[in-house]
Amino acid sequence: MELALLDTDILSEVIKLRNPQVQRKALAYTTQHSQLAFSSMSRYEVVRGYRGQNATTQLARFTVFCEHALILPITDAIFDCAADLWVLARRGGHANADADIIIAATALESGRVLVTGNTAHFAWIPGLRLGDWRQE
Repeated sequence: MELALLDTDILSEVIKLRNPQVQRKALAYTTQHSQLAFSSMSRYEVVRGYRGQNATTQLARFTVFCEHALILPITDAIFDCAADLWVLARRGGHANADADIIIAATALESGRVLVTGNTAHFAWIPGLRLGDWRQE
């Protein structure tokens, strides 16, 4: 398996343990690469959701989960790439939600496949390799 970056939707599925296909892929990935990787933007999205629901138990579990994961920070290079993608999205009439664009830029800058269930949201991005652990 290629090095991957989990989008927030797949990260959520891994955490919830509900989709057997995603669980098999996550296990195979961690067997080969030792840890899952995701953007600090995805971490923010998950933490924001748990705090918004006052889900303290899930937040505590996620904190432990993060200790065993590779969380890629958002660097200036990622922000610069994201800015270019935002302009490209705007000009092309594509969705330009900052979180998605920053996550895509993180995948591009780190040379990782973006694993997402929302491949259509990202298909327009040049050079971005996509995977969907629900479908593969």
